[in-house]
Amino acid sequence: MTKAIRIHAPGGPEAMKWEDVPTPEPGPGEVVVRHGAVGLNYIDVYFRTGLYKAPQMPLTLGMEGAGTVTALGSGVTEFAVGDRVAYAGAIGAYATERALPADKLVKLPDAIDFRTGAAMMLQGMTAQYLVRRTHTVKPGETIVVHAAAGGVGLILCQWAKHIGATVIGVVSSEAKAELARAHGAAHTVIGYQNLVSEVKRITGGAMVPLVYDSVGKDTFTVSLDCLAPLGLMASYGNASGPVPPVDVGILAAKGSLYLTRPTLATYTAKRADLLATAQDLFDVVASGAVKIAVNQSFPLAEAAAAHIALESRATTGSTVLIP
Repeated sequence: MTKAIRIHAPGGPEAMKWEDVPTPEPGPGEVVVRHGAVGLNYIDVYFRTGLYKAPQMPLTLGMEGAGTVTALGSGVTEFAVGDRVAYAGAIGAYATERALPADKLVKLPDAIDFRTGAAMMLQGMTAQYLVRRTHTVKPGETIVVHAAAGGVGLILCQWAKHIGATVIGVVSSEAKAELARAHGAAHTVIGYQNLVSEVKRITGGAMVPLVYDSVGKDTFTVSLDCLAPLGLMASYGNASGPVPPVDVGILAAKGSLYLTRPTLATYTAKRADLLATAQDLFDVVASGAVKIAVNQSFPLAEAAAAHIALESRATTGSTVLIP
């Protein structure tokens, strides 16, 4: 037997149970990974609460991890027992070990430890597609990043600055504003109530071509109002709840705006795209231009406490769970 955090029905943090589960065996095309660390992400909360529908019950939560390959299924040729690997986007990570499709994995460079690897895959690859593909961030652009002191936010701030963009980071406290500035935000705004007027002041009335919004319901209209005509809003999360149904006419009224709801799963669905996305992330981290801030860790058995901290906005940067 091995151990996993599972839920048997949607609910609060107390719905998560530390349970014995059968020791995983690899099927065809699968490998078994013994986790060195597991990443914590807001999508885990969405599955726990039922905002996102669970594929089955009981459900082992968690979308990313890093560890060592311990067994290979038939037909696996890209990996060997003992390989250091990492992944994102395969639900079931809150476990000491698990089987998963080999094509979901990438080899983890020796210079990156398991804690950093587990913390960077989902958040880092999300930042990669946002700055490289959803919108190709260009030198001289001014952009808005919501939750700028969070896991994805700190990576976006650093990466956009590295490219040459000016980041306006939106945060919830002065301490988080200081953190966002330390990671590349040129300007910070506490709360979103005055965000539009602050963006107008900072840009001299021009507004911005791009807003990255992971907050959802509470900031949707404010984010659109920060955009210049023909601007793009990338709504990639729902930390405050899902955005209600939208009248697309609002995009016309506010300046022929663009709106997208991207997901990492789509951007990395092809193996070649997954490898290229991960490699770009590894390269920018290896260069020192982007540092992964693992600011909290919890024992995997205490995942409920980690969820409480995440939902209460008590965390900054990335959080990992240690089996």
